[in-house]
Amino acid sequence: MIRLRNFALAALYFSLFSTIGLYAQTTEHIQVDARAQTTPFPHFWEQIFGSGRAILSLRQSYRDDLHTVKNVTDLRAVRFHGIFLDEVGLYDPDAMTQNPGQAPEKVKGAGIYNFSYIDQIYDGLLAAGVRPFVELSFMPRKMAADPNQTQSFFYKPVVSPPKDYALWDAMITAFAQHLIARYGVDEVATWDFEVWNEPNLDFWGGRPNMPTYFELYDHTALALKKVNQRIRVGGPSTAQAAYVAEFLKHCKDHNVPVDFASTHVYANDTAKDVFHTDEQIPRDQMVYRAVKKVHEEIAASPYPKMPLIFSEYNASYSNEPDVTDTTYMGPWMANNIRQCDGLTEAMSYWTFSDVFEEQGVVRTPFYGGFGLLAADGIPKPALNAFAMLHQLGDRRINLESDSALATKSNDGRVEVALWNYAPPFGTGASYTPPPTSAGAAKSFDMTFAGVASNATVEVWRVDDNHGNAVKKFDAMGRPAGSLTQDQIKQLRAAGAMAPPEETHLTDSHLQISVPEHGLALIVVKGKRP
Repeated sequence: MIRLRNFALAALYFSLFSTIGLYAQTTEHIQVDARAQTTPFPHFWEQIFGSGRAILSLRQSYRDDLHTVKNVTDLRAVRFHGIFLDEVGLYDPDAMTQNPGQAPEKVKGAGIYNFSYIDQIYDGLLAAGVRPFVELSFMPRKMAADPNQTQSFFYKPVVSPPKDYALWDAMITAFAQHLIARYGVDEVATWDFEVWNEPNLDFWGGRPNMPTYFELYDHTALALKKVNQRIRVGGPSTAQAAYVAEFLKHCKDHNVPVDFASTHVYANDTAKDVFHTDEQIPRDQMVYRAVKKVHEEIAASPYPKMPLIFSEYNASYSNEPDVTDTTYMGPWMANNIRQCDGLTEAMSYWTFSDVFEEQGVVRTPFYGGFGLLAADGIPKPALNAFAMLHQLGDRRINLESDSALATKSNDGRVEVALWNYAPPFGTGASYTPPPTSAGAAKSFDMTFAGVASNATVEVWRVDDNHGNAVKKFDAMGRPAGSLTQDQIKQLRAAGAMAPPEETHLTDSHLQISVPEHGLALIVVKGKRP
């Protein structure tokens, strides 16, 4: 009976401490030596971003979101699908016009190509200080071998091979010539031209997939290089980290030019699809494992120094509101950066904005969209995570930790990202609210060397109570459909980056607690001793 009472009492204490999130708090001891040897730390994760298809870049909401992300990251280039879609209007060999009440007639003076929208699209990016990462897709309907061969996205892109490669070659040639004439070869030579998108999935209708894609690549790369050898071209732009070894071997064997290798992976891709195994790879490991796999394939290829660009990645390839909308993204991003550093030249986060229509017109701001900003320009926790991680320096200090990343900057600052990773509260298209009992917090006991023992410290946070618009959206009852202007205003305020806390080291020590799904950035200022 005494044992039973003691057990019941212990269970009660466990329940109480569980409720306040203290019962399982762990402490990690971290030593940061600013005098230690460092390694270069280029910000490979924040220089390219994906976005909705090309025509959406003409919307003001898209450009507003681009400006927001540009202001808090090192955004340099944007990649989108569909620069050759009919809605952009490039290829129309039978251009017709029709005035009201009159019969259709051939457009006078019209050529095969119309660059009007393409110019507006690229002019808009460049005016914002952003270059295009040019994905060459999809097939103009009047050029397709099968114009009815479409992919299932809302805008139904035609994915057929061309009916005649002479038509494709001529369009690629005219496209490249026009870009150089408008922007100059010195500018265009800084852009990356990627042939197609995910030809190993339903985005490419050629059969068999691989050899027919290689034919498309060969024609495209040779046409571009014939215009100017300085144009950078690459592929295979595959899903699930596929084809890269075969692609590079093909280019070598057939003497086809290639300047970079590109591929994609998402954290919920399966081991069966990426590695052809039956492993259960967790969401916080999949992207790193795939990047490492392709990095090693390139090292063993005929081009061991070939630049590698992961031109799409994210924590999910589907709309999962407990993943891409929530504070889960902070620890996931930071850990992914820690793991992938040194393995790839650049990684393009999919996407910077939920001005996006692959699944149709957006109906609610928090549906698990891929963007850093939800509809109506509402910042998500992921935007704040990117803004915080942007503050990391360009020299990495080695740490023996899977929950911390330390850097230093030329101005004497030392930056440390700390996180408390846990799986998302729910998966799939349905939203699962956070549990009423908080998860275990993680305590970091930090010792600094090579900085002033009482240096000023800034602490930036994104977690359930900092920079988290979803908490406010939940409190509103997750309203369906369009929001009122007042609701938008409230959500923007709730999602804004929280101002930093200011404190000081105490005899070179700092202790900080990070809640579950929390990300913190420690910025140690002041002159070094």
